[in-house]
Amino acid sequence: MARSSRAPWKRQNPRKRAGKASKHLTSAEKSAAKVRARRAGRRYPNLVDNIRMAARKRTKTKSAGTSATKKTRKAAARKTTARKSAKGRKRGASAPAKDPRGGLTAAGRKAFARKQGAHLRPGVTKRESEMTPQDMRRKGSWAVRFYGRAKLPPLVDARGRPTRLALSAHAWGEPVPKTVAAARRIAAKGERLLARYRRIKEGA
Repeated sequence: MARSSRAPWKRQNPRKRAGKASKHLTSAEKSAAKVRARRAGRRYPNLVDNIRMAARKRTKTKSAGTSATKKTRKAAARKTTARKSAKGRKRGASAPAKDPRGGLTAAGRKAFARKQGAHLRPGVTKRESEMTPQDMRRKGSWAVRFYGRAKLPPLVDARGRPTRLALSAHAWGEPVPKTVAAARRIAAKGERLLARYRRIKEGA
C-alpha cells in the first residue's frame, strides 16, 4: 500500500531530525530580504532571498572570526617580542664583571668606570719586543704593584685553586703563579720593564 504524502508544512524539520540546531534570520536580515524581494517585483521574499541573507550572515561571521584570529596572533607576537627584549636586557644587565680566568671583562671595566669614574684598560699581553714604552710602563707597574709587595696575600685557596690575585697574571699574559717564588719572578720582570722604560724616556 502506497504511503500517503504529508503536506510540507506538516513534515518534521530535517535539521531537527538530524540533531542540528535551526538557524533563523534576524529581524534586520528579514527586513533586508523583504527589500530585496520588492526590488525584484515580488510582494514577499522567497526562499532565494532568505538563502542570500543567510549566506551574507555566514560571510560576515567568517570575516569577523578571521579578524579576531589575526588580532590574537598580532597580540601574541607582540608579547613574544616584549619577552625576548626583556630577556635580552636582563642578560645584558647580568653580564659577568669578572673573567673566571683572571681580570675583568669588558662589561666589568664599563661598570667600574660608571661607579668609580676610572678608565680601566685590558692588560698588556704582547711580547716584550712588540711593546711600546707605555706598554712597558703599564705592565711593569702592574707586576711590581701586585707581586712585588713585601707580604704577598695567598696565591691559592684552601682547595688549592688560584685566588683572584694569582689569576690576574693571566689577564696580563703571564703564567698564573701558585708559589711566592713564581710571583716574585713576575715582579722582577716588571722591574726590568720599568727600568727599560726609564732608559727610553731618558734617551728621548
